[in-house]
Amino acid sequence: MKYIPVLGMEVHAELKTKSKMFCACENGRGLEKEPNTHICPVCTGQPGTLPVPNRVAIEYVQKAGLALGCTLRLDSKFDRKNYFYPDLPKGYQISQFDKPLCENGSMTIDGKVFRITRIHLEEDTGKLSHGRGGTCVDLNRAGVPLLELVTEPDFSSGKEARLFCQKLRQIFRYLDISDADMEKGQMRCEVNISLFREGDERLSGTKVEIKNLNSFRSVERAADFEILRQTEILESGKQVVQETRGWDDAAGRTVSQRAKESAHDYRYFPEPDIPKLIFSKEETERLRKSLPELPDSKEARFLEEFGLSLSDISSLVSERDVADYFERVASELLEKRSSGETSVDPKRLLKLAANYFLTERKRYVADRGGDMRSVPVSAENYAEFVTIVAEGKVNSSAAQRLLSEMMKGGDSDPSHIVDRLQLSQMSDEGALEEIVRLVLLDNEKSVTDYRNGKQNALQYLVGQTMKASKGRANPETARTFLLRFLEGSDSREATQ
Repeated sequence: MKYIPVLGMEVHAELKTKSKMFCACENGRGLEKEPNTHICPVCTGQPGTLPVPNRVAIEYVQKAGLALGCTLRLDSKFDRKNYFYPDLPKGYQISQFDKPLCENGSMTIDGKVFRITRIHLEEDTGKLSHGRGGTCVDLNRAGVPLLELVTEPDFSSGKEARLFCQKLRQIFRYLDISDADMEKGQMRCEVNISLFREGDERLSGTKVEIKNLNSFRSVERAADFEILRQTEILESGKQVVQETRGWDDAAGRTVSQRAKESAHDYRYFPEPDIPKLIFSKEETERLRKSLPELPDSKEARFLEEFGLSLSDISSLVSERDVADYFERVASELLEKRSSGETSVDPKRLLKLAANYFLTERKRYVADRGGDMRSVPVSAENYAEFVTIVAEGKVNSSAAQRLLSEMMKGGDSDPSHIVDRLQLSQMSDEGALEEIVRLVLLDNEKSVTDYRNGKQNALQYLVGQTMKASKGRANPETARTFLLRFLEGSDSREATQ
């Protein structure tokens, strides 16, 4: 019997405001080295304290809603979500229930539309540390602004859930509202999964929730495992239990945690200490106009303007700062071409720029840590580097050395580095010809090997020529000279 999986997503993201959601404490997003340093009577739930909503956090959620095609409510409110847990100091969480800030949005991935039910704003909880001596509570994170996004059950696989979460993080970073780093707990994903028989009414299955998945890989693996687990239960004639489960990454399986709560279990009621939120159409329009160019639009524009492959463009627009940097580089290169400073075809310039950017810069980041934004090379100097390479002023090995020197910081002007390290390609063919003669005289065995049919001997001789020229020779020109001496009329003279 065939079962069809139905998945819905709930995603939480900590907002990068300066202060917490309802007090003036610094928002360290729970990354403080010492526990309970950014706390006050409000975020620790002391009697008699009153919450004051963070306006910036509200606008951040509204921006996320606009970016995802949501309708912004002009009237909203906060509610109390009541439950008891040691990391919840007030015994309730200030959240939103029936009037969220944003409703009815969507995201399209590979042609499939995933509907977004709502996006609302709430406060984060503290953190518990369990040890042999007991459990300690750190309330630094308590009161941090937390965006919660809930989707419709439009997903059918772990892969779709993963792609949705990855694109959501990209959008949050483009909006600059959250770093959404899952390893640091700044973005936490939950998957709701149920199965129904083919032909039965959709959503007839029992829903299981997998909580607090902290990596995209875990989202996909946990969802796919749970689909398999529920399938095996149903095929054995048993019933799936409605519950909340966790993910054991090491074991590669979900584990039961507790019975699944329903909305009525939380006894929601309007937050009495915070007035209703009323917005004007002018305010929402102002926010709409403040949105940056979003990833899908930027990708489409880059494809049209730069003529690069879709895979290259997708990599370049993965982060907003990276995309903005490359666009400045492209602008510099196209300006050099239009002003006559270089005659190299603009498509070749842009392709070279993308190739070095996506390989050498990534290698730099991998070797030294940080991210693509931390590379200390201005767009102007990087464009000059690309022009130097495109015009053949340095060969490929010298180009890698040149870029490596530029990325060390300090004087990153490529022209200065080329002169200082003598990286410019040899333009004197007479000098190169003399180097080739000396290489052949010093490597008689390789010459003999080549003439006896061993083709790899030629590559060795090219390498020796590059070494003798200190990397300044053009490899193709060196190869041409070598072949002329090895096979042409000059062969006897070169090896005498």
